Amino acid sequence: MFYGEYQVSLTEGGRIAIPKKIRDNLKGDVFILTKGFDECLAGYDKSDWEKRTSTLMDVSLLEKEQIDKRRMLFSGAHEVVIDEQGRCVIPKSLTSLLNSDSKMTIVGVGDHFEIWNSEKWLMYVNKPL
Repeated sequence: MFYGEYQVSLTEGGRIAIPKKIRDNLKGDVFILTKGFDECLAGYDKSDWEKRTSTLMDVSLLEKEQIDKRRMLFSGAHEVVIDEQGRCVIPKSLTSLLNSDSKMTIVGVGDHFEIWNSEKWLMYVNKPL
């Protein structure tokens, strides 16, 4: 299970260090990174991603809301490899969603983790419910 909040830096080349507690919940050195439902990126263990997304494939093509979810999740999905130092490169198409600030926050969300621009994360957690 992914949990916790971690402050990390994004380099100009799109490299980021994945915290050990997050890496420990991945079943290997490859994970899926895609657009999140808010202004963030969402990371999934590869095998969990395949199980979860298989249910999206069973919905009718006439259900617009489900098709919109499929488009968002699959169009932005990338396999990302973690190197021996626990770092990975976020694809350029996804780093643009983070507004290129170097300060990032990685948060555990139970079944996945999210990567946020730190300023946007602070605005999100401090907004009134």
